Amino acid sequence: MTSGMEQAKRPVSRWLAGPYGHPFHPILVTVPIGAWVASLVFDLSSQAVSDPEFLTRGSMWLIGIGVLGAIAAAMVGFLDLFAIPPGTAAFRTAIVHMSLNLTITVAYAANFLWRRDGGGLDDAVAPGPLVLSVAALAALGVSGYLGGKLAYHYGVRVADETTQAEGYRH
Repeated sequence: MTSGMEQAKRPVSRWLAGPYGHPFHPILVTVPIGAWVASLVFDLSSQAVSDPEFLTRGSMWLIGIGVLGAIAAAMVGFLDLFAIPPGTAAFRTAIVHMSLNLTITVAYAANFLWRRDGGGLDDAVAPGPLVLSVAALAALGVSGYLGGKLAYHYGVRVADETTQAEGYRH
């Protein structure tokens, strides 16, 4: 019988969540993070150029790509959540991490629709969508911290202590 700590390090399905020690969730989150950071750079840049249309439209599509990437990362992250024993500190952290990420994804999906349906794609990004992007990205930073805590502090889906110790033997 495995302990709760060992259980949290093993995948529910190695084919869907990634093999032991190499989970898919951390690599998939790079898509929405990168797309959303780049979209904010485009948003801010659109404020400083004389012809911002390409930046405004590019930002909208980066937000859309980020939402699709977040959905893929969430599906795999949900599988990782199943491996964590309920009632533990790691599980509570994972629930907050998941809740924040779902809220952030909804905010970016709304931001995409706001931009797409609100017009103004020929001009610099409007203040409302810009503020929403800044707030969502700040929340993403908090959620990323919690995701790091799950992996690096609690060891969710990473090597157990015996395997980790092998790397430090002479």
